[in-house]
Amino acid sequence: MIKRAFLSMIAIVILVVIVGGALFLVTRGHQRATLDVAAVEGTNPQIVEPRTGLFPLFKIAKPIGWKANQTPTPAAGLKVQAFATGLVHPRWMLTLPNGDVLVAETNAPPKPADHSGFSGWVEKQIQEDAGAGGKSANRITLLRDTNGDSIADQRFVLLTGLNSPFGMALVGDQLYVADTDALLRFPFKVGDTKITAKPYKLVDLPAGPINHHWTKNVVATPDGSKLYVAVGSNSNVGDRGMRVEEGRAAIWEVDAKTGAHRIYAYGVRNPVGLAWEPATNQLWMAVNERDGLGSDLVPDYLTAVQFGGFYGWPWFYWGGYPDGRPKDPPPDLIQDSAIKPDYALGPHTASLGLTFATGETLGLAYADGAFIGQHGSWNRDPPSGYKVVFVNFRKGQPVGKPIDVLTGFLDPKGRAHGRPVGVAIAKDGALLVADDVGNRIWRVARR
Repeated sequence: MIKRAFLSMIAIVILVVIVGGALFLVTRGHQRATLDVAAVEGTNPQIVEPRTGLFPLFKIAKPIGWKANQTPTPAAGLKVQAFATGLVHPRWMLTLPNGDVLVAETNAPPKPADHSGFSGWVEKQIQEDAGAGGKSANRITLLRDTNGDSIADQRFVLLTGLNSPFGMALVGDQLYVADTDALLRFPFKVGDTKITAKPYKLVDLPAGPINHHWTKNVVATPDGSKLYVAVGSNSNVGDRGMRVEEGRAAIWEVDAKTGAHRIYAYGVRNPVGLAWEPATNQLWMAVNERDGLGSDLVPDYLTAVQFGGFYGWPWFYWGGYPDGRPKDPPPDLIQDSAIKPDYALGPHTASLGLTFATGETLGLAYADGAFIGQHGSWNRDPPSGYKVVFVNFRKGQPVGKPIDVLTGFLDPKGRAHGRPVGVAIAKDGALLVADDVGNRIWRVARR
C-alpha cells in the first residue's frame, strides 16, 4: 500500500514537471520578439500589444569575462583599449578637470525584503547569474594617467566605507556622492588622491529593506546651486503597493547648500543616466522601463526632464498606453497627462549610461549627440543591448536611429564578456565606458 502511494506520488511529480516544462516552453515561445530592436527605437517606435505568459521570460547572459588582449569591437574609424583593469564591479564615473577619473566600485546593498517570496528569489537568482550578486566594494577609486599613454598607471582609493555609492558631482571644492540612502558632501580639491574628512549628509534618499532600484545618480547645475538626483522605483509596476514608492520613480531637485528638496519630475520607473545637453543646457535622462509585457515592450527611453513632468509609471507607458497591472490608481489620474518620451532606445536594453559629446574628437559623426551605455537584457529573446550606442542630435533634439559605437560584449553563444554601464568623456575627448562584468574601464578614441 505504501509502495503504491509512493509510486503514485512520483508519477504526479513527473507529470507536474512535464506539464510545467511544456507550459514554460510554450510561454517562452509566445513571448519571443516579433520585432527587430530597431523597430522599437527612435522618435516613432512601434508599440505592439502586450504579450504575457504563465511564466516570466528569462534569457540571462552568463558572465565569462575577457581574456588577455581581448576587447570589445569599436565602430569603423574608432579604436578601443583598456584604460584600467582589475576593478571590482565598476559602475559609474566622473571625469575631473585635471583628467583624473573617479570610478564608483559598487554593487547592490543588502535588501532583504526585496528578495522575499518566489518573485524575490527569482530576482536574486537573475542578479547572481548575470554577475551582479557579489558584495559591494563600497569605494570611490581615482585613476590617473601620468605619461599620456591612455592607460591609468596610478590608482588611489579616494573614499571607502560608503554604502553602495553610485553618482558623483564636483562643485568647486566639494565632491557630492550619491550613496544608496543619502546624498553626501566631502571637501575635495582637484589633485587630491584621498579624502579623510567625514561626510556631511546633505539629504536622506529613499532606501530601506526593499530598495529595489538601488542606484542613485546625481548631477549639478552649471552654476552648482542645484543638484538633480535620480531615484528608481521600489518595484516593477507598483506591485508592492504605492506606499513603498513614496519619493521614488522620480528626479529630485536638491539645494546644494541646504539640502532642501522637491520632486522635479516623476513617473519614471528607473532613471539612471542624467546629463546636460550642451546646446540648450537642458537636462536629459536615460530611463530603464518596465518588464513583463513581452520581448517587444516597453522601450527604454531618452528624454528631456520637464519640471513637474509625469512620465506615466506605473499606470501608463510611452505616453498614454495603459498598463492594467497596477492597482488603485489615483482618482485624479488623467491618461493624457503622461508625457510621451522624446526617443526610444529599444525594449529591455537596460539603457543606463548617458553622456553628451563635447566636440569632434571622435570624428564628425559623433560631434553632436548622446552616448548611451546599454547594460543588456535578461528577459528578451533574442537579447538586446550589451553595447554602447550614439544618438545624433540636431538643434537640441534627437534624430534618426542609434548608431553602434562599441559592440562585442556577447560571444556567439550568448555569454557576456562584459556589460557596459556608465559612460563619460575623458579630458582629451575620448569616450570612457565602465564594464561592471569585465571589471575594467574601456577607452574609445579616434583611430
